Amino acid sequence: MWKGKNVVLGITGGIAAYKAAELTREIVRREAAVRVVMTRHAQEFIAPLTLETLSGNRVCTDLFTPEAPHEIDHIALARWADVLIVAPATANLIGKAAGGIADDLLTTTLLATRAPVLLCPAMNDAMWENPIVGENLDRLRHRGCAVVEPARGSLACGTEGAGRLADLGDLLDAAEALFTPQDFSGETVLVTAGPTREPLDPVRFITNYSSGKMGYAIAHAARMRGATVILVSGPTVLVPPGGVELVQVQSAREMRDAVLGRLDETTVIVKAAAVADYRPTVCEDQKIKKRPGDLRLCLERNPDIIAEIGRKKGGRILVGFAMESENLLENARTKMRAKKMDLIVANDLREAGAGFQGDTNVIRILSPDGRVEALPLMGKREAADRILDRIRDLRGRSGR
Repeated sequence: MWKGKNVVLGITGGIAAYKAAELTREIVRREAAVRVVMTRHAQEFIAPLTLETLSGNRVCTDLFTPEAPHEIDHIALARWADVLIVAPATANLIGKAAGGIADDLLTTTLLATRAPVLLCPAMNDAMWENPIVGENLDRLRHRGCAVVEPARGSLACGTEGAGRLADLGDLLDAAEALFTPQDFSGETVLVTAGPTREPLDPVRFITNYSSGKMGYAIAHAARMRGATVILVSGPTVLVPPGGVELVQVQSAREMRDAVLGRLDETTVIVKAAAVADYRPTVCEDQKIKKRPGDLRLCLERNPDIIAEIGRKKGGRILVGFAMESENLLENARTKMRAKKMDLIVANDLREAGAGFQGDTNVIRILSPDGRVEALPLMGKREAADRILDRIRDLRGRSGR
């Protein structure tokens, strides 16, 4: 979603100004263009050369530019921006913006732009809790500005409280939401992700190689597109996306109970988890000790969660996954029809870039009417958006 976007990043005079360097680098890494605007006080905390090097563009600091007097920077920047981010936004900047004061390059650009504006406040906790700051932010929200409230923690003044600049990931998510079509607004999307673990004893379990990355990418993409998202996750090392309700489970039976317990409130279910088909018939109370000879395990079937959802789905859209090592399309079609899915996403374990643990995928999206959309190698976030596009199209066609 970031690729090709134009971002104006305003930096004001707070200690958190140094964090703008990492923010700039991350925006560039996502293939967006960045133009940085710094107030006079911001330059006391971080040098323009740093931001110029990271952004690859001239840093704008003055309302009037002697080198190019014919250029009107605040108008050019205002028109160029797809989104304008102020990070950090000091109490001074917030107050001036709320009052319509335009006495430097950043405030004039704010006043002139028609692009979405994201304010990221950072200040001392006493200043943050001052009612005047709250009233000014309310005025700006009423005028359409988005605000990422500061985090709690240790502040530069030595106190503990609210006022730290929000985490980088939260800032980027909030900015992305401003230029992302909210085509899943009103939907409640339940996503399952990761592996399950089926215990043998207090020490050992049966599991698989799933990392959960595909499911987490779908949850994140759906949240960015306006959905309310419930993420039912098996054990992973991943950080859940911001704004998503996380339900953590271990076994297939726990996942079944979590999914069916939330089914009534969902409109879309995406079953991306790699759920164990079998579990040990008996889970020993004590660790199984090594003995002479072989150890034989007796396994029994786990509940088929997606088949049960298929029988109960009503007007909900149900999407499943099929990872195969042979007969990919044939096996995926059989699974989709047997379990009453609306779409199935298939990938071949043997195909480069499509296996477990990686950051890429190669997927085919199959429909019950026989259509197959074969997609090339791409990142899992991009693949997630392509899957959501098909769900959106299906919703539009079906009227469900």
